[in-house]
Amino acid sequence: MTRPRPLGPRDDLADSVRVVGEFGVIARVLARSGAARVAEVGPGDDAAVLRVPDGRVVATTDVLVEGRHFRRDWSSAEDVGHKAAAANLADVAAMGGVATALLVGLACPADTPTSWLEGVAAGMAAECAPLGAAVVGGDTVASAPDSGSVVLSVTALGDLGGRAPVLRSGARPGDVVAVAGRLGWSACGLAVLRRGFSSPLAAVAAHRRPTPPYAAGPAAAEAGATAMCDVSDGLLADAGHLATDSGVVLDLDRATLVRATLEPPGPLQQVAAALGADPLAWVLTGGEDHALLATFPPSATLPDGWVAIGRVEEGEPGVSVSGEPAADVAVAVGAGRTGHVHFG
Repeated sequence: MTRPRPLGPRDDLADSVRVVGEFGVIARVLARSGAARVAEVGPGDDAAVLRVPDGRVVATTDVLVEGRHFRRDWSSAEDVGHKAAAANLADVAAMGGVATALLVGLACPADTPTSWLEGVAAGMAAECAPLGAAVVGGDTVASAPDSGSVVLSVTALGDLGGRAPVLRSGARPGDVVAVAGRLGWSACGLAVLRRGFSSPLAAVAAHRRPTPPYAAGPAAAEAGATAMCDVSDGLLADAGHLATDSGVVLDLDRATLVRATLEPPGPLQQVAAALGADPLAWVLTGGEDHALLATFPPSATLPDGWVAIGRVEEGEPGVSVSGEPAADVAVAVGAGRTGHVHFG
């Protein structure tokens, strides 16, 4: 692993938010925001107007706080934009929907370079573009003078395409548990950055710009998925939410999970060996990859990209790994807990 290069100087403060002003910032950001396919009225008025083909709207919000969800010395502005958009777009996919638009609330110090905000906008636009979505509005405000932090609040809107939403509460005994997308990569990248390194690049990139399997959500809904959620806090933690809401046990098969996520060996094993860690800890408890976790009837054919990793069983609601309680497994692999704790 190689150490990161020192940061360069800050952008010229003559181009800061304080100097350019609110509407100057908005104009520059919107120039990089792209266009939403469903927008009848885009940014610029008091509110956007969107077409709603399905007649229903999927809506979700995530807040990203500098120092907790991202660091400007670890991630570029474009990285932050990609990450902020992905966290919300994945939630829409987890309902079986397709994202259509984003609304963004921004609080930042008055000396924030406008070029940094333009980079965030460009990152969001690039993440949204393949879905036909874009930022259609929002608000900006100066953050508290003593905080010095950037806060991004992003709301995503989506369309179900005539499908029923896939909830967390529909799993039934006998269902197959399956996952789509990568697990553990973002946590691995975070571990690298915390040690002051910047390689393997694939792991670090996964933390800076997660790659949720957006198309897998609607595909799962079409295939009859009974329950679904995105993996933002860790596989064990988010499986626990689904199990609790459905009143069932999700038993994950350890050997199958290892084959699906850690074979053939790659960056996770490389970093784990260097740090004396167990890569399975990242797979089971690492968040922010925004993979999708779902349950399917035993007769269902899993769509492309979905891999079976366990079964739904009767019992006291919770998660187990080959019959062992999730909390015990987390401790055994060195994680200590089953996933991210928001107020821990």
